[in-house]
Amino acid sequence: MDHALRLAQQPEADALLSRSPLAALTGMLLDQQIPMEWAFTGPYTIAERLGGDDLDAHEIAAYDPEAFAGLCARKPAVHRYPGSMAQRVQQLCRYLVEHYDGDASAVWRDVADGRELLKRLEALPGFGKQKAQIFLALLGKQFAVRPKGWREAAGPYGEAGSYRSVADITGPESLEKVRAHKQEAKRAAKAAKAAEAAEKG
Repeated sequence: MDHALRLAQQPEADALLSRSPLAALTGMLLDQQIPMEWAFTGPYTIAERLGGDDLDAHEIAAYDPEAFAGLCARKPAVHRYPGSMAQRVQQLCRYLVEHYDGDASAVWRDVADGRELLKRLEALPGFGKQKAQIFLALLGKQFAVRPKGWREAAGPYGEAGSYRSVADITGPESLEKVRAHKQEAKRAAKAAKAAEAAEKG
């Protein structure tokens, strides 16, 4: 995995995401209820506080939960909800240790097709279908991990030329396009809700 990601919009954090499969997975896990850049800077912050230049699934899985939560909560916190997200990061690492000997890239190595890859990603703690599809699209679009049928498995996030998710962000310009798409989707959902309420009323 060696492609220059631009998700944290911070050189050192992006460099770690670009070279470390576990950092990229962890950033994706953290990417909820906070700005994307904050989420994807999280793995770098964690690695730094652990005194290393990468994340190690074995080390994180075995870490004292209370101490790890404290490490994630220290300012600047890695997430708005550092305690529960610290728990999720540890659950993810324990799963990787148990099923993939701690090697995050083994999740997508040697998969037969896109459907199998989606299934593997959905099995990860903290990854629902949408998160799994977005990460699958990120792998396909930016890391050339393209098993047969990967675009179909990634659903709308796999579409070429779309600006729907982190999978489509390659710099500040595309980041703005993805933000605009998300705001539009939120507006549409709000309007649909209001229309539904009006009909019921």
